[in-house]
Amino acid sequence: MPERLLVIGNRNYSSWSLRPWLLLRQLGLPFTEERIALDQPDTKARILARSPAGRVPVLIEDELGVWESLAIIEHVADANNAVWPTEPATRAMARSISAEMHGGFTALRNELPMNVRAAGRKVRTSPAADADIARIKAIWSSAREAHGAAGPWLLGAFSAADAMFAPVASRFRTYGIDLPDALAQWQRTVLECAAMQEWATAARAEAEVIEHEEVG
Repeated sequence: MPERLLVIGNRNYSSWSLRPWLLLRQLGLPFTEERIALDQPDTKARILARSPAGRVPVLIEDELGVWESLAIIEHVADANNAVWPTEPATRAMARSISAEMHGGFTALRNELPMNVRAAGRKVRTSPAADADIARIKAIWSSAREAHGAAGPWLLGAFSAADAMFAPVASRFRTYGIDLPDALAQWQRTVLECAAMQEWATAARAEAEVIEHEEVG
């Protein structure tokens, strides 16, 4: 069994750290973690010591370094068939929406930063962020309409797609984004699972406050 070390940032703010962390925990894959607090004087040097990209997360597995969330997910998938759905069309959808999440929704990220321990925040969103929110709801609706009968996760069973969208489920709770019942049920499935509860408990215990992430 490989020795895995996952280097993450603040649990409260680091949405990209959450994605591979949740995947590993939800699949029951053993790993240790190293947390590097963001926005500190030594942050950049500490991360560069682990990754040439200078960003978290980073997975170090038997001295092999893999950085960037989606690359980590694909690396884990090389040895674990549970990362992506096994049925080809469902797997294609999971990969497509995960890649769309990875590469898009810039306005949402900028205007509604992840803040796990906050609730009841109100933000006046731009038209670009509103379009991002509408597209995400459409993605979730399409996934649940096609696969809701197969289970409570986006595509029935848990997959990397749930890990990729988990930070958005958290954001929508923080900023009070209304969801129809079917999507609210998926949001609860994510936020109430044991792994997310573990992450949220640790996030609430963090002392650091990054002022530019505290909006609303």
